Amino acid sequence: MAVLHNRVSQKELKKKLLEEKEPRTTISFYRYFPIQDPKAFRDELYRNLAEIEVFGRIYIAHEGINAQISVPQTNFEKFRDYLNSIEGLKGLRLNIAVDDDGKSFWVLKIKVRSKIVADGIHDPNFNMENKGKYVNAEEFNKLTDDPDTIVIDMRNHYEYEVGHFDKALEVPSDTFREQLPMAVDMMKNSKEKNIIMYCTGGIRCEKASAYMLHKGFKNVFHLEGGIINYTREVSSKNLDNKFIGKNFVFDDRLGERITEDIIAKCHQCGEPCDTHTNCANEGCHLLFIQCEKCAEKYKGCCSQECFEIIQLPVEEQKLMRKGIDKGQNIFNKSLRRKRPGLELG
Repeated sequence: MAVLHNRVSQKELKKKLLEEKEPRTTISFYRYFPIQDPKAFRDELYRNLAEIEVFGRIYIAHEGINAQISVPQTNFEKFRDYLNSIEGLKGLRLNIAVDDDGKSFWVLKIKVRSKIVADGIHDPNFNMENKGKYVNAEEFNKLTDDPDTIVIDMRNHYEYEVGHFDKALEVPSDTFREQLPMAVDMMKNSKEKNIIMYCTGGIRCEKASAYMLHKGFKNVFHLEGGIINYTREVSSKNLDNKFIGKNFVFDDRLGERITEDIIAKCHQCGEPCDTHTNCANEGCHLLFIQCEKCAEKYKGCCSQECFEIIQLPVEEQKLMRKGIDKGQNIFNKSLRRKRPGLELG
């Protein structure tokens, strides 16, 4: 019987991944479908995926599944066949990464959550079955040529910052649960217009489209498979690509290059840059954008303060960060006033 959790240190697992000779494919997928017993579903999933050496992060809830994983290329067909054997996951669309080195994950984690996307919705009348219409890449391009169409980015501000669709509106927020009511308020005078919502792989914009319909909007669409699927479709069908820049992803890569445009700036010096990193100070671990020059100057730290901390003995650093809850530590404009070295808002 497979052990249903990992017992090896993260450091060892990452080292083992980097030494692997077998190429891996990074995949994301989701589906909203009823799961009666999420814990039993989780345990069965873990046993089967561990057998075929799947790594990644998967969330299970009564409302469905949300996953970002990597699988050895020789096990890809086994992986797909296994998913197709599960009632509710047959014919599941797999979003294969665009810019992939196969080093996205080094351990398998499957967690049971109350929702597969934290949405802050408590209305018992909300129904995910009443969702917006899917649009593929060709339909998206055609609809966005219409001046009566509004495109809304349902990702967080740090995702939008490095890449987004041409003329897409940002809902400036750090969390999806904050964005939903903000999007409704932003569009309150545009209820008769075509509204297309998009996100990375489709999971957030699908729920957002259902929420907009729940709030009385009529012509709501969402991009099937999100940015990842759109990018593959425009490439395979030789369509115009309306996405500009980099697609932020929630794994060790922190981004997929879609076009060569660099639309963001280094958060420290202001030079064009769209490379996200986490602060080298483990007591901070802030997610921010840093160019090569600033990375060298601050040794991968977000500020002079953190740079000074990493010069201290390791044991002293451990004592300093003991009991600190970093939470969702992400660069935003308020940090400009708080951290020397983070100059830009």
